[in-house]
Amino acid sequence: MASERDVRARLQRAGQEHLLRFCAELAPGPRAALLAELEALEPEALREHCQRAAAACACPPGPEPGLAARLRPLPPERVGSASRCDPETRRLWEEEGFHQIALSKVAVLLLAGGQGTRLGVSYPKGMYQVGLPSGKSLYQLQAERIRRVEQLASERSGTQCAIPWYIMTSEFTLEPTARFFKEHDFFHLDPNSVIMFEQRMLPAVTFDGRAILEKKDKVAMAPDGNGGLYRALSDHQILEDMERRGVEFVHVYCVDNILVRLADPVFVGFCVLRGADCGAKVVEKASPEEPVGVVCQVDGVPQVVEYSEISPETARLRGPDGSLLYHLGNICNHFFTRGFLWAVVSEFEPLLKPHVAVKKVPYVDEEGNLVKPLKPNGIKLEKFVFDVFPFAKNFVAFEVSREEEFSPLKNAASAAGDNPTTTRRALLLQHYRWALQAGAHFLDACGARLPELPSNAGHVSGLEKETTEPPPKSRCSGGPVRATCRAEGCLPAQVRADQSSQGQFAEGSGGAVEGSGAEKRSMGAGPGKASPRAYTLEQALTRGLPQLAQQRRASCHL
Repeated sequence: MASERDVRARLQRAGQEHLLRFCAELAPGPRAALLAELEALEPEALREHCQRAAAACACPPGPEPGLAARLRPLPPERVGSASRCDPETRRLWEEEGFHQIALSKVAVLLLAGGQGTRLGVSYPKGMYQVGLPSGKSLYQLQAERIRRVEQLASERSGTQCAIPWYIMTSEFTLEPTARFFKEHDFFHLDPNSVIMFEQRMLPAVTFDGRAILEKKDKVAMAPDGNGGLYRALSDHQILEDMERRGVEFVHVYCVDNILVRLADPVFVGFCVLRGADCGAKVVEKASPEEPVGVVCQVDGVPQVVEYSEISPETARLRGPDGSLLYHLGNICNHFFTRGFLWAVVSEFEPLLKPHVAVKKVPYVDEEGNLVKPLKPNGIKLEKFVFDVFPFAKNFVAFEVSREEEFSPLKNAASAAGDNPTTTRRALLLQHYRWALQAGAHFLDACGARLPELPSNAGHVSGLEKETTEPPPKSRCSGGPVRATCRAEGCLPAQVRADQSSQGQFAEGSGGAVEGSGAEKRSMGAGPGKASPRAYTLEQALTRGLPQLAQQRRASCHL
């Protein structure tokens, strides 16, 4: 370990010697920890980082001058759609995707460096439970989807396959995430196929370019954004590991989307058959004002332009058909070839432009007192995972249904949207739709058939207020049925599968977001049984029910 004199000399070169102002009064242990942390900061890089942060923060916010004239929508030939394609094309995409998965050429990579601070918790967001009847966390939901895709690909090909799960964590999330997976037996995945690695941390900086001390013996550090992925791939030799495993295609996604379809064979197949080296799933923007980045072209090059960088006038522009001209919303759900990631890591990463995030950063004042600021006082520089799009040789976008594939968990329950209630509702309503599409119908506690909910039921306020009363006895089934009270509208307490659907239920091949294949098969009435089978609401919505036959192959694992 370097001496205090050596560290001080390095900080002087960086213009950050103030970070040692409390060193003399520290006990040996904290002093050694501080010196070790500071020794790891390369002086020139630290100086450049602090200067860049201050300069970037000084730039006026808002759209870049002249940007509107350089914007264009993506050409139609670069855009595919999960819903507007013909069934045969979709079948070919899905078939190709499952083929690549069966060859163990597909990996998934989770961006999980953030804590659940905005949710009001201090642990990693992937450990959060949104209040599902099963009590499953986001990590568990995603693990079970990976396992189900492996099962489906193996059943189709007759061979065993593996989907490696790479999880990028941070200093804050690595240890609790690793412990959580071990405590849950890796959710029945092969531990050797779950690879966790850590992204870099960068100092938070004041508006005048000084690194911040959050304690006398600790620099205020923050993850370098989800675009820190590319340095982390190099730091931990992840691409070399992918090469050893034979991985050629990587599905990258963020932890907070409860509806994410991992290693989606339709998306993978679409990208592979288009010869894409880089792809992005997108959803149609709900409104011009929706705070989501737009996938478009700038100077003829594919790019994500943040909502804050587009003027209101440009955001409201519409095409000849009346739809928004810039309507492709980015949902941080991407496809990369391993070859493209190699090129980014070895050539393009230094060219990525950092983005400014102005935050409230706790710090120690000149007297050593801890201060928790009431307004933003610091700068955190981040890189974004989608900033590599301009370097792609063949970029494509793939439009998907928002209600089927995008419901992010961003905020605490007190927020108006993207909170535990909205994400839970999105998942349960997805299962409800799948049940209906599979030929099921819903009954009340006494066995009477209930009308279907309208298609926009997910937007009804207070849809999920469950009673705490004991479940009543059903006169029709002779046993207890879970009763659920809804504030507006009525989700049913029981679901019945018609005889025509029994084969689908027995296969257990339908969309069980929360249930394993074994759970789904146990729900089925079994082939050859003439009488319908009834399920409680919790069974139907927690374990999941299959989709219509024409949709099963594409979405049955999700």
